[in-house]
Amino acid sequence: MGTRHFALGGHIFEADDPRLQTYLAQLHGTAERPRCLCVPGGVEMYIAHYRQYQIKRMPDTGQLHHPGCAAYAPEAAASGLGALLGEAVREDVPGQVELRVDFPWARLGGRSVVHGPAQEEPGEVQATARRMSLRAVTHFLFERAGFNRWSPAMAGKRSQRVIHHYLMAAARDIRVKGVSLSERLYVPEQFTLEHKADIAQRRRQQLALLNPVGEERPLALILGELKGCEPGGQGHKLWIKHMPEVPLLLNDATWRRLQHSYAALFEARDADSDIPLRLIVTALVYAKRESTYAVEAASLMLTTAEWIAVEGLHDAMLVHALIEQRRRFIKPLRYDATASEAAAFANALLVDAGDAPVPLHVLSPFMKASERIAKERALAGAWCWWTDRGLPCLPASASTDHNLRTRGRTHQS
Repeated sequence: MGTRHFALGGHIFEADDPRLQTYLAQLHGTAERPRCLCVPGGVEMYIAHYRQYQIKRMPDTGQLHHPGCAAYAPEAAASGLGALLGEAVREDVPGQVELRVDFPWARLGGRSVVHGPAQEEPGEVQATARRMSLRAVTHFLFERAGFNRWSPAMAGKRSQRVIHHYLMAAARDIRVKGVSLSERLYVPEQFTLEHKADIAQRRRQQLALLNPVGEERPLALILGELKGCEPGGQGHKLWIKHMPEVPLLLNDATWRRLQHSYAALFEARDADSDIPLRLIVTALVYAKRESTYAVEAASLMLTTAEWIAVEGLHDAMLVHALIEQRRRFIKPLRYDATASEAAAFANALLVDAGDAPVPLHVLSPFMKASERIAKERALAGAWCWWTDRGLPCLPASASTDHNLRTRGRTHQS
């Protein structure tokens, strides 16, 4: 993507202008807002501060930006996020998101608990509010961290260190049941023998919140790449990469349910393919004993080697082809949509082909009939690839560098 420009305090700045931090500090907390100049007239942004000042996108304005702009986001209806906004996902204040989830933050007497007493005769009966599963929370976290988008400049740069940094940074702006997600989330740091002791100390500090409080045992999320699972003790030990000495304990029944529920993802990861895939686990855990963590619930997500979430090998094949051809794109995520609902979403959105995103669809001969029907209804003449045939030519890319430099500046002059 080309260099971004912002209108701020009567001046125009490039994103990497060393003077920008000074101006942002002066305007932070005031009524004046910067404008991203990716389109004529610009798009209003807001100033956030964490370690340094940042210009961030206002809620519900992503689609107003140019597709080639880093602040661009498709309409929420283009992914499973659309069904969750307003109920399960609320952003009443820019940069502060509250999630409604279907899992608790504590267990009591061996059972999960949700705070708030039940009433036999409530004063009113309300419609059931939509709530997010572990998978939906994982997708939301990945999207907030920017891992559902790709540009050629990202190649070779998504190390565990980068994954840890951006997921934890995204979690700071998310609250779940009134608690900052960053307080209840552990993403492993990149492990090195040299820093083994320091990493272990930070991990124990982060997970110390799991210590029981009276009869209540708090819960937290551990998110990382699944390395393997093996029998051990009275159940199984689940191993996560970059946590080589700390298994997560789970009983045999839970492991069997995970294998059954996510059989398609295990099969895709182990398929006869040249495309490397990862299985990402999000585990809701509690402390069984001192520094011993057991799994209360878990969700699995399939990603490419670049940590881009996909629904199967057919999905990964398109993502792989786009990366190989050095294209810029956004990957719409499923969240809690059913398989048939998700089939209507584009498998990818090209954002380097002009002034509008270009939806790309994939049809696989292994899709269920209901999914294939939903996909065919969504096509409406759009680009489509049948995976048992050759890859069609992709829409030509357009240079966005000049457009993003000049659109807003021409309007401002």
